Amino acid sequence: MTARTQWFFVGFLVVALPAMLIVGAMVSDGGAISPGTRAPDFEAVNVATGDTVALRDYRGKVVLLNIWATWCKPCEEEMPSMQRLYDALGPSGFEIVAVSIDEDESEKVRDWVRARNLTFDVLHDPTGRIQLTYQTTGVPESFVIDQDGVLVKRQIGAYEWDRPASTVIFRHLLAADSLTP
Repeated sequence: MTARTQWFFVGFLVVALPAMLIVGAMVSDGGAISPGTRAPDFEAVNVATGDTVALRDYRGKVVLLNIWATWCKPCEEEMPSMQRLYDALGPSGFEIVAVSIDEDESEKVRDWVRARNLTFDVLHDPTGRIQLTYQTTGVPESFVIDQDGVLVKRQIGAYEWDRPASTVIFRHLLAADSLTP
């Protein structure tokens, strides 16, 4: 075997081994994140309180989980529709959990949120670990989660969350929650 061939194999192992470990970890954690699967738990810091919050803290509620960043224009554009949806359905037990993946300090995210008068829960994950956990393709990316912690819908890209077709889904999930003994 020539030195060039040996270096080729070393390079292949350096690239392929970590990729196989990442894919293996995703599969061992339950496989693909898609409707019908359980929403993976995660922890992040609530920018309003500084407390560490986990998805399990929202169990029993219908949740819109949004993964976003302050530098993302489509993220900023969809936030007003999320606030309107929260204003309309929040009193019914609906929660929005928007997780920022900004690498900056939580104070910067908190200031961004305050400037836009957002009142739903905004969390901060500067490590971006949530992106790996939810296998996102970018930001914004959102997940509708029912009261049992099961994913109902995955939305890649910005979305107008308060349009009638969306509110019907959330109202249906909230009604199903009220029928549970």
